[in-house]
Amino acid sequence: MSDTKVYLLDGGSLVLDGYHVFWNRGPGGEVRFPVYSILIEHAEGRFLIDTGYDYDHVMKVLPFEKPIQEKHQTIPGALALLGLEPKDIDVVVNSHFHFDHCGGNKYFPHAKKICHRTEVPQACNPQPFEQLGYSDLSFSAEAAEARGATAQLLEGTTRANSTFEGIDGDVDLARGVKLIATPGHSIGHYSLLVEFPKRKPIMFTIDAAYTQKSLETLCQAAFHIDPVAGVNSMRKVKKLAEDHGADLMYSHDMDNFKTYRTGTQFYS
Repeated sequence: MSDTKVYLLDGGSLVLDGYHVFWNRGPGGEVRFPVYSILIEHAEGRFLIDTGYDYDHVMKVLPFEKPIQEKHQTIPGALALLGLEPKDIDVVVNSHFHFDHCGGNKYFPHAKKICHRTEVPQACNPQPFEQLGYSDLSFSAEAAEARGATAQLLEGTTRANSTFEGIDGDVDLARGVKLIATPGHSIGHYSLLVEFPKRKPIMFTIDAAYTQKSLETLCQAAFHIDPVAGVNSMRKVKKLAEDHGADLMYSHDMDNFKTYRTGTQFYS
C-alpha cells in the first residue's frame, strides 16, 4: 500500500424530492441519488470514510426514500469485491452521522473511529428537525442509549468498541489525506481532500454539496442545521479545490456518479 489508492464503494441509491435536494429552489419531483463510501489504501493503513445506509433501517424508518441496494452494495459486499473483509479496515471516519453515512459502522467494532467532536453529542440529542437524519443509531452505543434505541445495536456492540476520537477543525488524517471542516449540513460535517503522487488531488465535497449544481449555485440540501454556515462551507470547498487544482467529486450526484470509478476500479 505504498501508493495511495482511493476506491468508491457503491452503496446503492435513495430518493428525495427535488426541493429537499435543492433547498427552496427545486424543481420538485423525485430525484434518485447515489450513496457511496470512500476507501483509502495508504502506506499508513486502510481508511474508510463513511459506511453508507442500512437497507432494513431505511425500509423501517424512511421507506419513502425508496432504497435500492443489492448484496454487493452493502459494506461487507462492496469490500468483498476487493478481496477484503471489515476486519481489514484500520480506521473508520464518519463525515457526520446522518443515516446514509453510518449504516455500516456496526461491522467495524475493531477499528479506530474518528468524527468531529460535536457529532456524537448531536446524535444523542438532535434538534427536532434532525430526527430522521440521525435515526440510525447503530453506530454508537452511547447515542443508542441516549435515544432509547439499544435494539438497533448489533450484538457485541458496546460503548468501548463504538467510541470515537473527537477532532476539530481541519485535520491531517494521513500524509496527503486531509479532513476539511465544513459545518452547516450537520454540526460537525467534514469534507475530504486526497492528494496523489501521480494525479491531481480529489476534493470530496461529501454532503457540503450534494451535486455539482448545488456547489455552482451555492444551493444546499434541505437537511441542514445552519444554512449560513453551509454556504460558507461551500465557498471554502470551492476555494480549496481551486487552490489545489483538485477534481471535485460530489456525494449525491447521479449524473456525475455514473462517470466515477467504482467497484474494483480506483484512483491513484
